[in-house]
Amino acid sequence: MSTPRNDPPRKNDLPERAGGAPTASGPPAAARSAAPPKQHIGRYRRWYATLHPSLQLIGLQLWMPLFFIVGFCLCYVFAFHAPHPHDVPIALVGSDPAFVAAVQKALPGEFVFHSYDSLVAAKRDVLAGAMAVAYDPSTNTFFKASAHQFQVASLVPATLTAVLTGIGVATPRVTELAALPARDEYGTVPMYVMLAWCIGGYMVAMFIGIMGGPLRHRTRMTVIVVGGLVISVITNTLAGPVVGAISGHFMPLVLIAWGWIVAIGLAVNGLSYFVGRFIAAPAMICFVFLSMPSSGGAYPKWFMPEPFAWLNHVVVGSSMVDMIKHEVYGVGPGPARGLVTMACYAVAGLVLMYFGKKWWERRRIRAIVTGRTTMFQDANTANREFLGRERDAELERHGLTSTETGTLQVVRDGGWEDDRAGGDVFTGGRDGLESGPLDRGR
Repeated sequence: MSTPRNDPPRKNDLPERAGGAPTASGPPAAARSAAPPKQHIGRYRRWYATLHPSLQLIGLQLWMPLFFIVGFCLCYVFAFHAPHPHDVPIALVGSDPAFVAAVQKALPGEFVFHSYDSLVAAKRDVLAGAMAVAYDPSTNTFFKASAHQFQVASLVPATLTAVLTGIGVATPRVTELAALPARDEYGTVPMYVMLAWCIGGYMVAMFIGIMGGPLRHRTRMTVIVVGGLVISVITNTLAGPVVGAISGHFMPLVLIAWGWIVAIGLAVNGLSYFVGRFIAAPAMICFVFLSMPSSGGAYPKWFMPEPFAWLNHVVVGSSMVDMIKHEVYGVGPGPARGLVTMACYAVAGLVLMYFGKKWWERRRIRAIVTGRTTMFQDANTANREFLGRERDAELERHGLTSTETGTLQVVRDGGWEDDRAGGDVFTGGRDGLESGPLDRGR
């Protein structure tokens, strides 16, 4: 670690203690004997430290684009490249053994029939999302709810109609129970609004975790709560009055979004104590890469491969999409499941915060006492020193020098401009500030 260039050495006015800070006459013998072992620096780290400091910082951040493309391929491409129905629940009013047998023979494993005595109950479960569609053999009619799941409402009746006509039944009618509005023709608005809420929630907490390690819990939570309200208002204003994708329901959606953003922020904030500057990785895994394919916004869980079909029960995206659909379109399960999931993530975040803060402080003290540093800390120190040298050299070329207090002092009055000072305000000097060879060493 280097001493700041403009900070004068500090004087220690504390009384001398055994094992305390070294004084002018040197540390006590006990302190010298109890000195922690020197940090071992590997060969690769020593070589990496010889690179240009700015190049070191860039290299230490390249894990993020690599992680992003791997996560995108393993989650998005894998989940959506071939969605196929499996165990899709169908509400069958009464009984139709010939139809059930024909479906099981033509499409084995794709559909599961549930017998209903009442058409009203079957319709209710279709609107609630428990059943994909309902079929009434007595009237030869399918009942669907496009507002709950557009893909199901489009694909399932068409697939089962082909089976019915194949066994000699007339083409059935299709009755819509909950149509989508013109502003959301394919039912994707809830999914993208959910994604905006998720990204806003985890990014606020992510930057707190990266740059706000020493902050108290109350400060962190204040930033999450206030930032969540701001993000909620902005996203719902843009999605509603500005874009027109959602009509009405402004205040309920603001409250729903605020609660979810705070819950996600608390969870990410708790995780940040344990993973530090790598918090973007678990945050994106939990709230983007796994949550979006498992949410049921693009395709229902009955069309998704494992583990995305199972994750539909626990990811935030599933509950958020259901709450949006229930509020805006009046379909899907009620808000109870979403509120329970929201509370679980918030409580998990608070627990992680309680234990993570203590664990982070112990690690920090241990690193200070033992003098251990990370490659990222070394690169930051080297870059700060390099920029300081570049600043001093540039000031010297213009007849200025930096004092110990950080102010500028004029060395000479006239003739201080060199050839590099020419040029205009847009392109700068003739040669720019990086015309000289870059220093590759530390």
